[in-house]
Amino acid sequence: MFSKIDRTAFPPAEKPMMVWDGECGFCKYWITRWKSKTEDRIIYRTFQQVSENYPDIPLKEFKKASRLVETDGSIYSGPDSAYRSFNYFEESDSRWHNLYSKNGFFTSVSDYTYNFIANNRSFMLKITKLFFGNDPAAIKPYWFILLLFVFSIVYVLLTYL
Repeated sequence: MFSKIDRTAFPPAEKPMMVWDGECGFCKYWITRWKSKTEDRIIYRTFQQVSENYPDIPLKEFKKASRLVETDGSIYSGPDSAYRSFNYFEESDSRWHNLYSKNGFFTSVSDYTYNFIANNRSFMLKITKLFFGNDPAAIKPYWFILLLFVFSIVYVLLTYL
């Protein structure tokens, strides 16, 4: 599991900062999506760009998980960084962050899922593009079409076999 780091003595001055792995295609896809939702309310930087600005956070921890660093020094890690960033969407939504913070089962499932994705980034990028398309700024509901296709095949097989 990734380490959850609570605070930094070196917070960003004006806006929260999402720090992510710039070498990860899956991360880049979803950060592009997040940017379209948060507009200019969050600064996005790769850990390769800013890790030296955070001497109290080990580089190996930046490599393990995204971090949302708030202006008060609070840090949200891994799935909670994503959930917390929903607060900065045009239509703010704190439900997911609150659920992650208060429900142990949801926290465990989120952490496990995050780590699974982190350990299978290339494969998960392919799945993401299959379900949502190549353009993260304009995702398409291909997952619905795929599910409809699978259900149709199952229906035909069960009906005629």
